[in-house]
Amino acid sequence: MTADLLESQTYLPEQQEQLATIASFLEAHHSKRGELPERRYFLIGAEEHEQIEVPEAIHRVLVQAVAALMAGKAVTLSPTSQKLTTQQAADLLGVSRPTVVRLLDDNVVRSERIGNRRKVLLSDLLAYRDARRQRQYQAIADTSVDVDEEEDPAVVQEQLKKIRKQRAEQRRRDQGI
Repeated sequence: MTADLLESQTYLPEQQEQLATIASFLEAHHSKRGELPERRYFLIGAEEHEQIEVPEAIHRVLVQAVAALMAGKAVTLSPTSQKLTTQQAADLLGVSRPTVVRLLDDNVVRSERIGNRRKVLLSDLLAYRDARRQRQYQAIADTSVDVDEEEDPAVVQEQLKKIRKQRAEQRRRDQGI
């Protein structure tokens, strides 16, 4: 494997007809429940009997890349080490490095010290990110109210204030404050 394959690469949408064919194939394949107990994917070579089974994780990468390219978006593959620096962790989460350091100091995300540097396992960081997203989605759902056109805005405002207060109390309980 050449070293340039381990560098970040961005792929731009090209050849929409070919992408459409691949997308149609993938869609048809997903919607059809064959007689096999599990789905299997293969890469086929140019010569007869040249094929290799593709793991499900690689297939998901292909499906996501094709969908993004079909939508006219560029796709970037960025190989990443399993252990990240605090700056890499911050970039992945979209927060500042001091925020990541605070998460590590508070043991919200596990880390290990290597010399005077900290390393964060990618799997731990992704688990934290997913949990954080779920909390955010739940907060949005919890703080929504159905509004009728005829409803008094003051009543709606009171409902939202009550919900925000409940969420703040729940957050304090969860943090042990």
